[in-house]
Amino acid sequence: MSTLPFRQLSSLIVASLAFSLVTGVGTANAATPSTAKASVTETAKASVTKEQAPPRGRTAATANPLYRTGTLPDLRCTTGQIRAGSAASYKIFMTRVNRCLNLMWKTQFRKAKLPFAQPKLRFVTSRVSSPCGRWPSGAGGYYCSSNRTMYIGVTRAVLKNPYGPNHAQFMAHEYAHHVQQLAGIMNYYGQSVWRARSSTKLAFSRRLELQADCLGSAFLRQVADDLPVDQEQWDAMVRWVDENGHKSWPTNDHGKGRSQAYWMERGFNAASPSACNTWTASSRSVA
Repeated sequence: MSTLPFRQLSSLIVASLAFSLVTGVGTANAATPSTAKASVTETAKASVTKEQAPPRGRTAATANPLYRTGTLPDLRCTTGQIRAGSAASYKIFMTRVNRCLNLMWKTQFRKAKLPFAQPKLRFVTSRVSSPCGRWPSGAGGYYCSSNRTMYIGVTRAVLKNPYGPNHAQFMAHEYAHHVQQLAGIMNYYGQSVWRARSSTKLAFSRRLELQADCLGSAFLRQVADDLPVDQEQWDAMVRWVDENGHKSWPTNDHGKGRSQAYWMERGFNAASPSACNTWTASSRSVA
């Protein structure tokens, strides 16, 4: 079985990037929307019910309604391709992936009877600060819960890698943090680490990040035919993460490579939030 070249996997999840100026800064421009399959629309209409407030406290993380919503909807996600070195094609691709994420998670939140709102998407060419503080060390992008915005770095290093599934997984991971915010999980995380010891903060951070890996991979499974991602490619991505996923995070706040790979596999195989409950998982699986 062949493996994907390292250069194709260098931006997977949230890679360490050397920022250098490329073209334009700002929010994502409009792009041709992806088309959901009929089953998505029908599911959404059938599941319109009275919304409930997100759960609070530990229950939000350990027994969230999202875990009982079944598989994510089967979705057509027409993204186009990234051209190596082209910031414009990268932004269009990522904007379309974001729209697919909006459609998919809107349906899932309806099934959970939870309110949904889309996050903002901002492309940047430097390490900008946000209401959440400075750009996280080692990150190629991040989500700020204070203004519900995803900041996605557009750099020469990123643009050298035109392999779409890597970037789609990265976007889906950051979007998963927005899912955690809407579902009440992020609030529980914030309360838990506010006055906690350093070791406890790291343990909670790993559960948060590994859940995002899992949820992002569940999305990738449901759009794999369109990107496309075949089993051989997926296996190569997981092997790379197993061996390298931890290298950008020396404090181990994102989990070891084997932990990241484990939760990615769970999400991809199940295509459901039910597989992504890191909060009741053993300490060993979130090491």
